Amino acid sequence: MKIAFIGSHGVGKTTLCYDLASRLKRQDRIVELVQEVARACPLPINRDTTVQAQSWILHTQIAHELAASAQDGIVICDRSVLDNYAYFVYRAGRQPAYDALVRDWVTTYDVLFKVPIIDAPSFDGKRDLSQIFQHEIDVTIDALARDFDVPCHLLDPTAREGWIDTVLTRSGLPLRPPQIDLFRPRGANGDAEE
Repeated sequence: MKIAFIGSHGVGKTTLCYDLASRLKRQDRIVELVQEVARACPLPINRDTTVQAQSWILHTQIAHELAASAQDGIVICDRSVLDNYAYFVYRAGRQPAYDALVRDWVTTYDVLFKVPIIDAPSFDGKRDLSQIFQHEIDVTIDALARDFDVPCHLLDPTAREGWIDTVLTRSGLPLRPPQIDLFRPRGANGDAEE
């Protein structure tokens, strides 16, 4: 299973990835985390990005997802090709070849969750702090999702504390680890009595 969090920068995708991975690990699941690749890009990012930088980011994202998917487990992606492509579109507009690549690759995600903007981005050494830019990327992501007919579950901005439960439920995963109740009396055949 491959799950991706999408959305503009500074909305909390990375925190969600780690929170989800932690919950799944407590269920004894094997988890592979694909971290945001833009931070490792040797070329300019944010509003100063270039076509070359965004090409590097898109292809590196796909390479990391391929590597993670080769493992036997649940893959959690901090971004997807869809929201990475939004930064490309912001800089250079839609490109037919990249449209085809992104449209095809988004089908590899089992479920995507759109993280809404709640606060302005905070400085972390890389992140662009412009709220205008943050919202422009958000609108571009929504437009691309519509154009490519990508089903995204929008996380409720008023229920942030329940986001991980929502992600687990919508992904068809249990909320809690299956555990044997050691304190319930057992019947003659070993089953727990009702």
